[in-house]
Amino acid sequence: MKPKATLKQISKDLGISVSTVSKALSDSHEISEPTKIRVQEYAKLQNYKPNSMAKNLKNQRTNTIGVIIPNILNPFFAKVFSGIEKAANAKGYNVITYISNESLSKEKQAMDLLSNGTVDGFILSVSEESQAKNISSHFKEILREGLPIVMFDRIMEDVNCDKVIVDDFESSVEAVNHLLKLKCKKIALLSCIDNLSVGKLRAKGYERALQDNKIAIDEKCIIITDSQEDFDVRLEKLLATKEVDGILAVDEHASTMAMKIAIQKGIKIPDELCVIGFADGVWSRRLTPSLSTISQHGPEIGEEAAKLLIEKLERKQETPTYKTTVVKTELRQRDSTRRM
Repeated sequence: MKPKATLKQISKDLGISVSTVSKALSDSHEISEPTKIRVQEYAKLQNYKPNSMAKNLKNQRTNTIGVIIPNILNPFFAKVFSGIEKAANAKGYNVITYISNESLSKEKQAMDLLSNGTVDGFILSVSEESQAKNISSHFKEILREGLPIVMFDRIMEDVNCDKVIVDDFESSVEAVNHLLKLKCKKIALLSCIDNLSVGKLRAKGYERALQDNKIAIDEKCIIITDSQEDFDVRLEKLLATKEVDGILAVDEHASTMAMKIAIQKGIKIPDELCVIGFADGVWSRRLTPSLSTISQHGPEIGEEAAKLLIEKLERKQETPTYKTTVVKTELRQRDSTRRM
């Protein structure tokens, strides 16, 4: 069977804009008769079928938002999505979700598929592969086509769009300072997300906090990698020394493995070892002992991202402006840290 063409493909083949193709196919009076005939005949030749989800081609609105998240198993992204959906539904917008599974090709595929008249704009968190390879051309292409993007959590600095983030750097500074107030002398940094912008910012915050307190950085206490297998081996060796009495773990795997291995080695938490992690999923409360965390307020991030995108869609600007919203984090103390 011959594959169906898309608006974007027809636009590219004929060297005209997607908007012109859409209007020509809907017999708009804004398009000249020769162009309409050319587009309609080519579309028929290429087996083009209108997208059933796209409606009201005249004003180019579908009242649908495309949401692309890297990992559905991460509780943080689930919380953000709940915030997006709540805010979008309140404004009469539908939401279509796509999971990139940390893959650059899947991320591109999602944007290509949904930008074909299905959605009015995107809310997304960048995949690990896109950040590792520092590839952002697919985002810029979508913006050139006139579809707005709001990035959250993981962002690309070189892409001009609205962004919603937490201050990962300052959150790490706060966490380390808290461990120091608990009289921790040797604080380790654990990270399995060195490929991600958030991981790098959290690591810099750790270093800044130690420098501000005039504490020498001990490289033996820093485990930064993007390999969970390598991480587990190095963490086992570090905790075997029983020299560390404080841990800042910047991702879920790092924090859960730190707790697990420490308990296996008979290290008492929090009496001998205090642990602070990031994110604030259900698992943080269900661990024994429960895990103190930096809460990123996922639902609030989602609501703010949806608000920014809908404002952009409903208030067309001749010269678009962009803003970055910073959502405050909160240190939630549980049983993995001693009380002040």
